Amino acid sequence: MKSRSRSMPAVLALAASLLLGGCGEADAPAPVAAPAPKVSVLTLAPQPLTLNTELAGRTAPYLVAEVRPQVSGIVKERLFEEGGRVKAGQTLYRIDAATYEAELESAKAGLAKAQANVATARLKAQRFDELVAIDAVSKQARDDASTALKQAEADVATAKAAVKAAQINVDYARVSAPISGQAGRSTVTPGALVTANQAAALVTVQQLDPIYVDIQRASGELLALQRDFAAGRLKRVAGDKARVKLKLEDGSEYPLEGALQFAETTVDPGTGNVTLRAVFPNPDRLLLPGMYVNAVLEEGVSEHAILAPHAAVSRDPKGNATALVLGEDGKVQQRRLKIERAIGDQWLVTEGLAAGDRLIVDGLQKLRPGMSAEAADPAAATAAAATHARAGSSGPQAAAAN
Repeated sequence: MKSRSRSMPAVLALAASLLLGGCGEADAPAPVAAPAPKVSVLTLAPQPLTLNTELAGRTAPYLVAEVRPQVSGIVKERLFEEGGRVKAGQTLYRIDAATYEAELESAKAGLAKAQANVATARLKAQRFDELVAIDAVSKQARDDASTALKQAEADVATAKAAVKAAQINVDYARVSAPISGQAGRSTVTPGALVTANQAAALVTVQQLDPIYVDIQRASGELLALQRDFAAGRLKRVAGDKARVKLKLEDGSEYPLEGALQFAETTVDPGTGNVTLRAVFPNPDRLLLPGMYVNAVLEEGVSEHAILAPHAAVSRDPKGNATALVLGEDGKVQQRRLKIERAIGDQWLVTEGLAAGDRLIVDGLQKLRPGMSAEAADPAAATAAAATHARAGSSGPQAAAAN
């Protein structure tokens, strides 16, 4: 009996604890769902965009003349400064012309003799014409006199040609510049023996203003460009010739703009490239032949280009370009993109995004397709997009099309 009375308080305590525990669970508040994360979005809008392509190239002179002697002899004098400018027709070298001048005098004497023979033959032919009328001489004699006159006249023509040829050799003894331009290094000095039409040039004259820039481009890229024009995806830049800009070897920009002059009609079978040639003004001779440059070529204008910041585009495990878009229902959607090229700190997107899409540019690591999200206020979104664009500009600039 005493044992039962001692256990009663323990039973009551246990019951009280159970009752209190049950009341506590009933009174606990239900868990609250986490709010949808706020994300910065950029509403995409199409815009006109001039597409440029940067290609490697080398400069080449506009005109080149390798000056060679056309007569043989000893160089008596050099009449130009190496590296200086020369004008077309300016005498560069003087070759000893004593022999050629003597040949000229001999040719002139031969001409005088032939002309004297013509005078005698003409008088004889006239006299025989008068005598044959009174049968004082035979017709055969008259015909022989007439033939002799014609031979004398032919001798005069031959003598005149000889004089002209001798005069040409005398003139060739003064070696002249065929074009205006910059003279290079002279390969001979006074006293050197030169020969007519020798293999080695005496000096090379190059016209450097304007100057050519030869550019190599893959034939496949040209075909794709032509298809874009044919399909209307690109419009040609105003004007007949595309504008071209240059970046020099040290990375600086050349201040003057050039124009694409022509494209080669043959593909190099070894490289698969086509040569494009642009022409640039070069008044200060800043561009020299053989310089390596980068040519920025205007291809055309895309009237409805879609651009996405670098920070808003990522890659899946297969290397495909992807982006997250906030749908009208507030759900996050993943888009697979096709990227054509980098334009500054943005990608030019040709597939996967459209005008009006709300591209998520912030907090991509915390989001998954299908999650709910809420767009931040426009001011914050614009600031976040600008910040990420600057951060993404230091990343890779090239992307493969997917």
